[in-house]
Amino acid sequence: MNLFDVYPRFEITPTTAEHVYVYDEKGNEYLDLYGGHGVISIGHSHPHYVKRLKQQLDKIGFYSNSIRMPIQVKLAKKLGQLSGYSDYELFLCNSGAEANENALKLASFHNGKRKIIAFNNSFHGRTAATLNVTDNLKLSAPINKNNFPVEFIELNNSAQLQAAFKEQDVCAVILEGIQGVGGLDYATSTFLEEISQLCNSNEALLIVDEIQSGFGRSGKFFAHQHAGIKADIISMAKGMGNGFPVGGLLINPKIKASSGLLGTTFGGNHLACAASLAVLEIIKKENLMKNAFLVSQFIRTELAAIPSIKNIKGKGLMLGVEFDFPIKELRNKILFEDFIFTGASVNPKLLRILPPLCINEEEVLPFIKSLKKHLK
Repeated sequence: MNLFDVYPRFEITPTTAEHVYVYDEKGNEYLDLYGGHGVISIGHSHPHYVKRLKQQLDKIGFYSNSIRMPIQVKLAKKLGQLSGYSDYELFLCNSGAEANENALKLASFHNGKRKIIAFNNSFHGRTAATLNVTDNLKLSAPINKNNFPVEFIELNNSAQLQAAFKEQDVCAVILEGIQGVGGLDYATSTFLEEISQLCNSNEALLIVDEIQSGFGRSGKFFAHQHAGIKADIISMAKGMGNGFPVGGLLINPKIKASSGLLGTTFGGNHLACAASLAVLEIIKKENLMKNAFLVSQFIRTELAAIPSIKNIKGKGLMLGVEFDFPIKELRNKILFEDFIFTGASVNPKLLRILPPLCINEEEVLPFIKSLKKHLK
């Protein structure tokens, strides 16, 4: 049997990984500035993370949500403390797309409405409802299209936002804390405040997709917290499990739960909770949010001295380095000549940087040197 060939792949076969480095079958060491789409939050094979998972697996790895799981309660308490959302409630699932799918459904259950406001260049997943709010028609099969009304508007365009609310039929607004695939744009604090006010006055919900930008990556626990606003529903995944499949929602207590309203077989299993607890413990113990902020400042300072870099987008360790030429060839040189993983986006001129949050300034320097060398 062959694999269903849907992934463009580099001819690299990693066999081990540690901290901010990946090692292939030939013994080559790669600096990981991409973390598998921003999934690796606390570093590869962190000893505490590995220990937590092994200890849990020795006890029990899985049972369904039909029984009590104190480890879920422990995770919810810890997550509430670190995120600043201790009064919210937690629903656990398996992935970012599943988190967003449930967020949209939950909003519609809550207010009985159907229309969603989403944003140009958004990406929220590849399941039915999430494709409907993702600004990429190429990803949608005919069966996925027009599941419910969606109005796409420009980020930070107040006039378009006001017009979208005109009929008072909005169920929810969904936006990323920082756009990932879309190219590292994000809503201004003023625009987020306006969205929040309009949602409140129109009985709509604000859903913030923090799947890639959450869990400390922006320098705060969630990227929208830079604006000082609160969302009604926050979707999470990627860095939440450091590679173990886990996703979740933080849910405003005004949204009431009822038996069977949401459900999942694998979501919130013992191993997933152990993985996410380990991530939270390491983020706090090693002060990784502060580190993300400080290393980000260092990267920005170093890159500002390179004339061919036109813009540096994003926050914390979710950065986009923008040039005035397509970066495909540059990215390949950085990877195959200097052994450094970076990422791309729908913007062909933007190089994405999503390293583990534990990276330090010295470990970033090979990337700076690589750019200077190739941009001469």
